[in-house]
Amino acid sequence: MRKLSILFAISVLTVGQAAVGKEVGGIDIAESITPQESGPELVLNGAGIRKKFFMDIYVGALYLPARTSSAEAIISDTGAAGVDMHIVYKEIDRQKLTDGWEDGFRLNLTADQLAALRPKLDSFNALFTAVRKGDVIRIAYIPDTGTEVRINNELRGAVEGNDFFRALLKVWLGDRPVSKPLRQGMLGLD
Repeated sequence: MRKLSILFAISVLTVGQAAVGKEVGGIDIAESITPQESGPELVLNGAGIRKKFFMDIYVGALYLPARTSSAEAIISDTGAAGVDMHIVYKEIDRQKLTDGWEDGFRLNLTADQLAALRPKLDSFNALFTAVRKGDVIRIAYIPDTGTEVRINNELRGAVEGNDFFRALLKVWLGDRPVSKPLRQGMLGLD
C-alpha cells in the first residue's frame, strides 16, 4: 500500500509539472504556448533574465515551432514564433520600453535598415503602456497577420511583415543583444 501511495504522489507531481518548461528567476515558464487560437503550438526554446544595473527587469522566454540554438536560423526563419516578457521589476514606464526597442534596433540594424522599418517601429512603440511586476507582454509573429502585441492577454495591436519581427528578434538574439546572458538563455545555451 505504501508503494502505491508513493507512486501516486510521484505521478501527481509529474502531471502538475507537465505544463511548466522551467523556472527562471522565480517565474514558471510554460513549456509551450499557442499565440493564436487556431495557430500552431510553439515550444519553449529557452529563457533568461534581463538585468540592468544589477536589477532584474523581466524574464524573457522564446517560443519556436522547434528548438534550435542557432540565432541565425531563428532570425532568418519566416514561421510563427513568440517572446513572452514576464515583468519582475516594480514598474517600467512606456518611455523606458520604447527607448529599449529603439536602442535594440539601432544597435543591430544599419541606418538604412532602421529607416526602412521606422514606420513599423513607430506603430509597434505605440502599442505599449506602462507595465508592472506580474504583467506579461507577449510578442508573437503570426504569418499573414504580423507581430501581435498582447499585454496580460489583451490584444494591443499588430504590425505587418515578417521583416519587422525578425529585426525585433535581433534585440535579443542579434550581434549586439540587449543582454548576452538573456541571449544565451533564450537560445537554450545556459
